[in-house]
Amino acid sequence: MTVEFWNIWTTDPLKSYGVQAIKDFQAAHPNITIKSVPYENEAFKAKLTTLTQSGKAPDIFQTWGGGVLAQQVDAGLVKDLTADAGPWLGTFTDAALSAYKVGDKQYAIPDDIGMVGFWYNKALFKKAGITEAPGTWSQLIDDVKKLKAAGVTPIALGGKDKWPGHYYWAYLAMRIGGLDALKQAGDSKDFTGPAFVQAGQKLKELADLQPFQKGYLGATYGDPGGQAATMGDGKAAMELMGQWAPAVQNDAGKGLGDDLGFFPFPAVDGGQGAVTDAFGGGGGYAIGADAPAEALEFLKFLTDSAEHRKAVATGGLLPVLKGEEDAVTDPNLSVVAKNLAGASGFQLYLDQAFPPAVGQEVNDSVAQLIGGTKTPEQVAQAITETAKSE
Repeated sequence: MTVEFWNIWTTDPLKSYGVQAIKDFQAAHPNITIKSVPYENEAFKAKLTTLTQSGKAPDIFQTWGGGVLAQQVDAGLVKDLTADAGPWLGTFTDAALSAYKVGDKQYAIPDDIGMVGFWYNKALFKKAGITEAPGTWSQLIDDVKKLKAAGVTPIALGGKDKWPGHYYWAYLAMRIGGLDALKQAGDSKDFTGPAFVQAGQKLKELADLQPFQKGYLGATYGDPGGQAATMGDGKAAMELMGQWAPAVQNDAGKGLGDDLGFFPFPAVDGGQGAVTDAFGGGGGYAIGADAPAEALEFLKFLTDSAEHRKAVATGGLLPVLKGEEDAVTDPNLSVVAKNLAGASGFQLYLDQAFPPAVGQEVNDSVAQLIGGTKTPEQVAQAITETAKSE
């Protein structure tokens, strides 16, 4: 029996880990062959969309949950795992499971969870005379000015990919309006409220300082010369990115070693949101409606405590099982894990939380705001129009 497994394990450490995990599983299950189909993140999303639009889904596939998974569920493409996975759902943390529920049913199993925050180069901060990480947005703006004055590129951004830019707008909306503002906007399909317009204004304030590396509009996230490489080669002081950032910096560039630090997205003065509210998501796996029973067997293997600890120990994933935190060996990831453990609230990436067309509009409009071709008000309006038309 062959099980087709679509994943995004294209870079180490997960690339090497995956090869070994599949070997180990096949050795224990000689009647099952796992056909691994790895795609880079953006290519994966495009290929999966094409396949699901034709009414099919792979046997097992990477999912980020949220609105995209809900659409696949509505189309009858994904297996309800509530009963089949029932005995082992209790081993996962609540935060890890939350993105993969549709109604009160579990449609995917978590493999990774994390949050977006600022990764920074301690040596470049020191060069600019910055002694501590900024705790507020106004301090961040001051630090950007100090870095520029010291001849340092403040921020690396993969402008061409668009999704890295949406992190700024989403986090600002969260810090200004709180998680409730995002929830209400998702329900009412109205993003014209003050939190969203002000988020655009604050992001414009940052973009107006021209804080990004030269050529950022044509730069992708993970390619040579892109956002991660710029950061990993010490050519920018900060990037706003998820927990996978150190691994990709090392893969795309040289990596910063002990010079790399992490701080949560700063508070906005007078904002309703807590600085301990985290924005991010994880990765999980869904099983196609027509997949053989052996697909669940492989998924059970990947998320079994003994096996999953091996994946966490590589630094490629963060804990999703209860009591797994001690498997995190990397000091930077340990900081992220602690931030997550103490998170007062959690918001899934907007391009996953909302239906795909809305997520795409967020990414497109925010990219235009950063590029200077849309105003904060126009961004809020465009996202609202798309949400209402869905």
